[in-house]
Amino acid sequence: MPSTFPALGLAEPLLRALAAQRFETPTPIQAGTIPAMLAGRDLLGIAQTGTGKTAAFGLPLLQRLATENVRAAPFATRALILAPTRELALQIDDSLRQLAANLRLRSVTILGGVSRFRQVQAMRRGADIVVGTPGRVCDLLATGELRLGAVTNFVLDEADRMLDLGFIRDIRRIVAALPARRQSALFSATMPKEVAGLAESLLRDPVRVSIAQVAATTPKIEQQVHFVARADKHPLLMELLGDPAMQRVIVFTRTKRGADRVAEGLEQAGQSVSAIHGNKSQPQREKALDRFRSGRARVLVATDIAARGIDVTGISHVINYDMPVEPESYVHRIGRTARAGAAGVAISLCEPDERGALRAIERCTGVPIPVAGGSPSEPAAAALKAAGKSMRPRRRNRDRRAA
Repeated sequence: MPSTFPALGLAEPLLRALAAQRFETPTPIQAGTIPAMLAGRDLLGIAQTGTGKTAAFGLPLLQRLATENVRAAPFATRALILAPTRELALQIDDSLRQLAANLRLRSVTILGGVSRFRQVQAMRRGADIVVGTPGRVCDLLATGELRLGAVTNFVLDEADRMLDLGFIRDIRRIVAALPARRQSALFSATMPKEVAGLAESLLRDPVRVSIAQVAATTPKIEQQVHFVARADKHPLLMELLGDPAMQRVIVFTRTKRGADRVAEGLEQAGQSVSAIHGNKSQPQREKALDRFRSGRARVLVATDIAARGIDVTGISHVINYDMPVEPESYVHRIGRTARAGAAGVAISLCEPDERGALRAIERCTGVPIPVAGGSPSEPAAAALKAAGKSMRPRRRNRDRRAA
């Protein structure tokens, strides 16, 4: 595979944008995807978050749009990118704007939870790229305020999460409005039969690029599990947060109500905390993420739906307050830490009813998670006792793993 961006066949304006962001070497998903998409092929990408997917589909998409030099008609777009959450859609749009810094291309985000009027006004001028979530895209499509008849490039990102969130009907409605002659790309972290069926109906003779999951077994993430009774989870969480090594922490819960309860409990205990989940409005989500990014909130409590849109550097710890229902979600959760070459710690609080989920995670990742506190027979007291120890990655292990 090509080892440099110039070797991928990218145009000079894109290479300048990459150099400005100090991107020197393409990731495996980029090296496999960009040449295929530049050649006009449909693409099936199997890769998890944090592997550089946005640039993988964004760079060839931007190059094609810039080369065509066509102006979009009012309410029309030349490229459509669908994402499962508002956070991820905004993240994609921001990345594309940086990559297109030297190109004359216009992008619009079409998302639920924010002003519909402003989005319609933005579409009056037409757009080269629309990045959106399925619900609001369907809304504007139904009223004729978004027209997809001129789309030449279509990207469906995180297809497995799309189906988890129940967007399949919206996706099929959107695809039906697209021209038959187009280039399509579908990306998914996992490939259950439902996603495989969607890919078969959406893509024509696609190139398949599969990148092995690495986040769950990366040596830079030290994984730990504490066996603990449900009633003792909050006291244990407070003990863990007493460690000064926990500089920037994401705490994952299974439900929106659970996220609010955990956040309220931490706030009452004097912790600087923000919460993000599906019931939060877009302004509330953006405010919470801004507080977390800026360091005004040390802890961010989040649900899985919000997890993939969180792109914050310097996250030292991830705590699974609730074990995820799906093993793949564990990979995405802990992938929020140990980015850009840094080390990180992922700690799971496992109550008796969640031990099946723990076993499923270990089967999925092929890695047993070391027990740092408690035991299946007597979880609470031992876990709380162990929590008094520092949660810093052990230097000996970290040095060995980095070698």
